[in-house]
Amino acid sequence: MGKGKRALQHIFSTSSISKDEEKEPYLLTPPLSSAAHSLSPLLSETDNDSPLVRDHLVPARNPPKTVKSHPEELEDVPLPILITTYFGYIVLILFGHIRDLFGKVFTSSEYIPFSFIDGYAPMISDFESFYRRRLYRRISDCFNRPVIGIPGRFVTLLDRTSVDFNSTFRYTGGTTTLLNLGSYNYLGFSENDGPCTDSVEDSLLEYGLSTNSTRFEGGTHELHNDAEELIARFVGQEAAMIVSTGYAANATTLPALVTKNCLVISDEFNHPSLISGARISGAASRVFKHNSIDSLEQVLRQAISQGQPRTHRPWKKILVVVEGLYTNEGSILRLPEILELKRRYKFYLYIDEAHSIGSLGSCGRGICDYWGVSPSEVDVMMGTFSKSFGAAGGYVSGSREIVEHLRLQCYSSVYAETLSIPALQQIISSVTIVMGEDGTNEGIRRLERLAFNARYFSSRLREMGFIIYGDIDSPIIPLVLFNPAKIPAFSRECLARGIAVNVVAYSNTPLVSGRAKFCISATHTREDLDWALQQISEIGDLLRLKLCKFPKTHA
Repeated sequence: MGKGKRALQHIFSTSSISKDEEKEPYLLTPPLSSAAHSLSPLLSETDNDSPLVRDHLVPARNPPKTVKSHPEELEDVPLPILITTYFGYIVLILFGHIRDLFGKVFTSSEYIPFSFIDGYAPMISDFESFYRRRLYRRISDCFNRPVIGIPGRFVTLLDRTSVDFNSTFRYTGGTTTLLNLGSYNYLGFSENDGPCTDSVEDSLLEYGLSTNSTRFEGGTHELHNDAEELIARFVGQEAAMIVSTGYAANATTLPALVTKNCLVISDEFNHPSLISGARISGAASRVFKHNSIDSLEQVLRQAISQGQPRTHRPWKKILVVVEGLYTNEGSILRLPEILELKRRYKFYLYIDEAHSIGSLGSCGRGICDYWGVSPSEVDVMMGTFSKSFGAAGGYVSGSREIVEHLRLQCYSSVYAETLSIPALQQIISSVTIVMGEDGTNEGIRRLERLAFNARYFSSRLREMGFIIYGDIDSPIIPLVLFNPAKIPAFSRECLARGIAVNVVAYSNTPLVSGRAKFCISATHTREDLDWALQQISEIGDLLRLKLCKFPKTHA
């Protein structure tokens, strides 16, 4: 057996949350996105008895169903920054083409893979590979850094270096341990001890690793059924279906729901898996401005009034596809207002909860829990287990009729290999803890720790003068860097100072809003965040990133 039978780590105990933190405005004031949605103090206890025997926790309150969120207040990009950002990309692209021009003359051997050979057209042309060769390669050391160990509160990287401008990397033999602000380990379940790990080890010994088949061909294990029933109860839907990956859940579910003569209306910043699913389906697609209810309504009114192209017949069905929490924006879906439109215009609603499930809501049940609305008002809810629950795979939930239809029509259910036994057990164990059905208060403790950490970290960054996107309740906190030269500079400086962070640039973001993306976890302590904030503040001064004209302070 593993080490999980030991006492739970003190980082999740009540004693790790000071009384000063209980009084912090980041817990007691309402979030910026809602006038009525509020969080109670982390915990109501004032004594120091065992955290496992207390039963008088005060959960965070759900907002009333009539609450409307306010649009995100994003500061306009300063004109000089906008100009220098565009100029930076122009210089990079211009010098890249100049290097290609001279390279084809003086180092022609490097361009052989991009030329016609024995009548064969090149698989990848020099134009198609331009971004990888001339832009991405220059900063590729900031991505795909090899990790060893557990991506928990800290993460350990293998040290590497390059002597050929990042064409290849060489392992130097050392390692570096960093404070982990880059993993989607929201609730801290990416651990190698504790009750979840023990149950996973037991299931591995009892059932093995895999069923080695699809669900339809002898691959349905009893743990599949148990996990699906548990997830359906957790998200508040009639039924759920588990598939091997979250990407496959979106990319293969949408084609099973919409086809030709249907319309998919998608947020402009939806995940590529949703975009792939919409394209594969053959349905027509329309895009509305990110998280903009006015833009969505305008698209709906035009689509309904005009009908299908050429024939102007009514659409067979209209499906609006959105995310509960947007991974690169840190934006929380304005669900109550979308549901108002849904009642008015009679469309179907599909929500991707890959990042919101487990991280939002007083009970961790996602965007519906966060806004206090009934999950039955949402037609299809998708989510993943690789973020909040420390496992793998994805799920699709909805009415029993929809889920049974997907079991037969969704390719990731019919043809893909099933989720492994250890992953299924991890899902069951972690969700059981979050639901409080393990007999402890561990789940609510992690949720409240995450809520405090996210609001505290975001608020402090705003006060320092950084331009921060997203909602203050989001555990994903984007810090906008703008200039392409500052993107690798920020990443490398964080690495040198002991912080693991993700940076994101075009084409995953708009051209002028490259950013660093901090991912907050329940495993982080107040001391961790304060230390990281100090380092980030110094980096911000060094790179001149504090561009907010009116830094926001908490009232």
